[in-house]
Amino acid sequence: MENRIDRIKKQLHSSSYKLTPQREATVRVLLEHEEDHLSAEDVYLLVKEKSPEIGLATVYRTLELLTELKIIDKINFGDGVSRYDLRKEGAAHFHHHLVCIECGAVAEIEDDLLEDVEEIVERDWKFKIMDHRLTFHGICVKCQQKKEDQEQSE
Repeated sequence: MENRIDRIKKQLHSSSYKLTPQREATVRVLLEHEEDHLSAEDVYLLVKEKSPEIGLATVYRTLELLTELKIIDKINFGDGVSRYDLRKEGAAHFHHHLVCIECGAVAEIEDDLLEDVEEIVERDWKFKIMDHRLTFHGICVKCQQKKEDQEQSE
């Protein structure tokens, strides 16, 4: 974790920002909960546990700055809540998500599934793609199994 914080600190410095204690507390929460897709309020509550003096506005500003610098990505799974996801180091693109419409579980796909699609779009539409996001909405294997078990017991 410390190595990642040092690299984020360098990213901030290269853009003329400092890793203030408030920003570091926010980054640490995001790193500790990397798999959780936290909302700003979730991040704030977790930061508040460790650093009670940090306000909600500070957390929001930090999340927006980290998004601007492409350290994190702001995502929405269709539920009206913005969530924050650490960008994978060295990743050319944002990773993809599978969202279960039954239980709300979110799984990540690290593979870049859209390379061929990007080539077609750039070639045929003369559109320079900078990034892309892909979210599949469906039913996870656990919910499928649960439904199958219920149908068999009826």
